[in-house]
Amino acid sequence: MTHTAPVRLAAGPAPVVRRTPSSGLLLAVTSALTFSISGPIAKPLLEGGWSLAAVLAIRMGVAGLVLSPALVRTLRRRPDFLRVHWLSLVAFGLIPVVGCQVFYFSALQRMPVGVALLIQYLAPVMLVLFVWARTRRAPSRTVLIGSVVAMAGLVLVVDIAGARFDLLGTAFALLAAVCACVYFVMSERTGDDLPPLALAAGGLLVGTVTILALAGVGILPLTVSGAPVELLGMSAAPLVPLLLVGSCTALGYAFGVMAVPRIGSRLASFVGLSEVLFALSFAWLLLGEAPAPVQFVGGALILVGVVLVRVEERAPADVSSPAEPLPGEVGPGIR
Repeated sequence: MTHTAPVRLAAGPAPVVRRTPSSGLLLAVTSALTFSISGPIAKPLLEGGWSLAAVLAIRMGVAGLVLSPALVRTLRRRPDFLRVHWLSLVAFGLIPVVGCQVFYFSALQRMPVGVALLIQYLAPVMLVLFVWARTRRAPSRTVLIGSVVAMAGLVLVVDIAGARFDLLGTAFALLAAVCACVYFVMSERTGDDLPPLALAAGGLLVGTVTILALAGVGILPLTVSGAPVELLGMSAAPLVPLLLVGSCTALGYAFGVMAVPRIGSRLASFVGLSEVLFALSFAWLLLGEAPAPVQFVGGALILVGVVLVRVEERAPADVSSPAEPLPGEVGPGIR
């Protein structure tokens, strides 16, 4: 079954997306902050007998419901929204939402957390290389230096000392990185025709259905527990962390998809590295796991790398990849 969306006439130059760097940077940092909180909140559930599929399904479902008013408003304003953009919603749900998490946690089963994180967070460098290949225009020296500095900082932040690489695990982690790249690229293509919050809500609901379907056919185990869990030193019903992790996920995706169109996918992906720093900080504050001195150095290098990439963002054409329609849309960029 083929799907054709309205074709935009190429009679004039494509409209330039207006960038608002200050608000975009704030949204991107806030997105990284809220995403980093999800892990420590979900961990007691996984330790209390909940399977990963169960936690992910409820996490995505709650997040999708929190953002669903934006989708409902879009459907009321645009009755043909699902007919035009259904493929974008499905692609967002299957690749950035489900794919990234399933591949990442599959990698964790075969390699240390630090190595999996390091490979997944190669996404910013992948985006730089993608733009290089698509535009045939080499990145500036500042961007290349910023990429190297940020990656060096990431190596120092995550603990890969003595780690052994697993071929299949590495492949899973690389696929997670590709899924993360798709998240940034798809988010950048949102606008008035495809509101970012509607894309996030639809994608999360698609992701929820996908996880439940995988569990239903036995690919992913689905186990829940009604036993209380330890959360911040207190005993709480499982519903509390589930609602919290769902709300944090909703905020993370909401702030993220709104940030990327403002600052571009390349810069947003580098700012996303701050999620590692926030996670390190929460582990220190909530779990008493003090970072080693070398990790402070790594954090500083990540920030320097982000600043270098930010300094180089001079014009919309330099921000990220060439503007192309999202999946399911037909436009001048389709051959």
